[in-house]
Amino acid sequence: MPDELPSCAAKRVESYRLVNSKFPPIELFDDVANAEEFEALYALQALTNPRLRNEVGDLGLLPIQDIPFGIRGCSYATAPFTHVNPNGSRFSDGSFGVLYVADSLTAAITEVKYHQQAYWRKVPSLHYERFVFRGLKCVFDEGGCRDGLVLAPSHPIYCADDYRASQVLGEALRRSTGTGLRYHSVRHEGGVCWALMTPRRVKQMIQTTHLEMIWNGDIAQVNRLSAVSRS
Repeated sequence: MPDELPSCAAKRVESYRLVNSKFPPIELFDDVANAEEFEALYALQALTNPRLRNEVGDLGLLPIQDIPFGIRGCSYATAPFTHVNPNGSRFSDGSFGVLYVADSLTAAITEVKYHQQAYWRKVPSLHYERFVFRGLKCVFDEGGCRDGLVLAPSHPIYCADDYRASQVLGEALRRSTGTGLRYHSVRHEGGVCWALMTPRRVKQMIQTTHLEMIWNGDIAQVNRLSAVSRS
């Protein structure tokens, strides 16, 4: 099926993503400039830091040639591929990672808000909570991504809660192009999202804001806590 979708031309894209602030950034990826330095530093630190594997994740899930060493925010770009959600996602069955980004911060918030509500509604004893997120801006080249925007929003890959068709496409994309998919946002009408199957086309990924979601049986409020100044 990926071959039936047109390929996106090379283009610089600014996109947005939220990550939970309870997960600290992984500094090791940002401390080195190339694969050789990384392998040496990882081996050295692993001897003295038994928590390093938990922080960096499973490097076996990400080919080292796919790591965009030297960019700002390399750790943010690689984290989804070394810390994989075993429950899966729209375009992954849980055996591999996907970097999901949206064309606006509003779309990213709407997507995350939906999934947070779906998760916390299953915890009946939770009456009030505050969740804090980092707002990230991701700059990447969408060249080589397949264009799912040509598919109608009624297509099975856009089903609200049934991911069977989209996961089949995700696995096929990963095997065939290894780049990703541009597609309609399912949670934010008119929004566009990308499911990147590799971080290698990411040029920069930096924190730009902090947000909080207030839970009282539902996500009742989303507040911007601060903007982060980046030169």
